[in-house]
Amino acid sequence: MPSAMRMIDIAVNLTDGMFKGIYNGKQYHAADIPAVLARAWSAGVDRIIVTGGSLEESREALAIAETDGRLFCTVGVHPTRCKEFEESGDPEQHFRALVSLAKEGIEKGKVVAVGECGLDYDRLQFCPSEIQKKYFEKQFELAAVVKLPMFLHMRAAAEDFSQILDRNKHRFCAGVAHSFTGSAEDRDRLLLFDNLFIGVNGCSLKTSENLDVVKGIPIERMMIETDSPYCEIKNTHAGINFVKTTWPSKKKEKYDQDSTIKGRNEPCLVRQVLEVVAGCKGIADIDQLSKALYHNTCRVFFPQDLDSAADALLESGSDAL
Repeated sequence: MPSAMRMIDIAVNLTDGMFKGIYNGKQYHAADIPAVLARAWSAGVDRIIVTGGSLEESREALAIAETDGRLFCTVGVHPTRCKEFEESGDPEQHFRALVSLAKEGIEKGKVVAVGECGLDYDRLQFCPSEIQKKYFEKQFELAAVVKLPMFLHMRAAAEDFSQILDRNKHRFCAGVAHSFTGSAEDRDRLLLFDNLFIGVNGCSLKTSENLDVVKGIPIERMMIETDSPYCEIKNTHAGINFVKTTWPSKKKEKYDQDSTIKGRNEPCLVRQVLEVVAGCKGIADIDQLSKALYHNTCRVFFPQDLDSAADALLESGSDAL
């Protein structure tokens, strides 16, 4: 793999049971995060953002992020889990605990975004829309207090999502609508927010319609991700035709730490997302594409890197990115 290839996976659910070897409540193999990360690093991934989706999960995401200098995390509450604010018995205290955790993680240089937060009207059985909206709005307060970008989730809720975003656009510096699976109209609605990027993964690349929508996302407004262990690019997906890089894989029952696991996505496979984006956009220079996406991600989540890269650029007079 060319050394110029550097990727950041902005969405990895390392707190998920599958990375502990647990599938549907049953243990199939030992926890294997070190093996998963080793594959990612050797594939050209040089940073990963671990997703937090509840107060407790955000605590775990921070603990995982502290185990490696290349791991970072988010702090926030996913729309399907927003009932936890009220079930805690004291929503305000629950919110203060999130603020406190975010501040602790920022001090440690690990928390880079507020989220995962937003609206998910596909799964209202887990949390009604009114509660989702209330606590989506509340998390803009968190972003304003800690001055972090937002890691956002929008599923079947483009209109309400855009209205809430518009009402609160002064409260956050930038953000990404991750795991985007919406229509061309949804895409264009998000692109109206000039500080918002769109995150693409396997779920964004399933059908030829999806590929047409992704084709219309400007490179300068895109990021790539796996959302692993979910959202892998499957053989039945339209995007598979553009995949060039594969890894050996085995069933979970025949676990081998040197292979990926069939049906479990992992961060090394962000390389495939990059390949499908290049393919569907007709981009021949994949190195240049990876640099552009890397730059977008640093702009939002790692701005200090761009400052030091710019300084190096001035000193060397050459391309430091």
